[in-house]
Amino acid sequence: MTSDIVKLGALCWNQYTDWPSLREAGIRADQLGVDSLWTWDHLYPIVGDHEGPIFEGWLTLAAWAEATSSATVGLMVGANTFRNPALVAKQATTLDHISGGRAVLGIGGAWFETEHRGLGIEFGASPGERLRWLEEAAQIMRGMLHGERPSGSRYYSADEALNLPAPLHPVPLLIGGGGEKRTLRIVARYADACNLGGGFDNVKRKDEILRRHCEEVGRDESEIERTVGVGTCIIRDDPAEAQRVFEAMFERNGKARLWKDQLVGTPEQVAEKLRPFAGIGFRHMIVGFPSPYDAESMERLVTEVKPALEVEASVAAS
Repeated sequence: MTSDIVKLGALCWNQYTDWPSLREAGIRADQLGVDSLWTWDHLYPIVGDHEGPIFEGWLTLAAWAEATSSATVGLMVGANTFRNPALVAKQATTLDHISGGRAVLGIGGAWFETEHRGLGIEFGASPGERLRWLEEAAQIMRGMLHGERPSGSRYYSADEALNLPAPLHPVPLLIGGGGEKRTLRIVARYADACNLGGGFDNVKRKDEILRRHCEEVGRDESEIERTVGVGTCIIRDDPAEAQRVFEAMFERNGKARLWKDQLVGTPEQVAEKLRPFAGIGFRHMIVGFPSPYDAESMERLVTEVKPALEVEASVAAS
């Protein structure tokens, strides 16, 4: 947790777009040098009007894996309710081979009831039930990714699940969500990485709770990579112009209500908003890029904002 390395992830929204644009956004991000490339695992749009276009996540990742060469690829995060966890482990392993060892298995309990109801996918009776499913799923997926032969116990009927060929490299299991009693304890037991969001104060509090869970279950908290979702980003030299582009972008995405406190402004203003996260060890920052995937913002985030953060992190670590 004392590394001076800052990593940037590009979360390219797979809603309200066409396939050539989404494909090109992933290629551009990889060529610019982002460290990780992500999309959502949703079947209806989740920002703006849900009755709009969206592409399926796993197939998007497979196509990106063929078209890119450096960034890791994963879902931010997969909906555990959508698929059998043993199948997900096989999908992640296949993605690892397609990408040459760059896959990440992101998973969470799922929350968007509308898409489950509309498409006939079982949603569970409560968040607690979905988290019970997630805990057993995480145990199965982690076991399969580590060359074990795990079995289900209560909710899944996997019986000594076999995963061959093995991944090219250990596929990290990233668990998203900040539930303080259950989700973060599942992270402490099974995850190689976590993802939190909701602003700096919320992330700081959740991280302190995660550390306590790690202590209770006997896990070295430094084994878990901290990633943080930091919202969307529009960078311009003129803050007013950045705001105009930001508003147009959300209008394009199903006439969505504007998100507050986003990374909108000059490179210096964006860096200032990101600095506190690096200061508490969240040095893998995942930035959302909605359609139309603003090229200037993506480039300046990598070439201007990231170097500024790395210099400061290096000084802090020395």
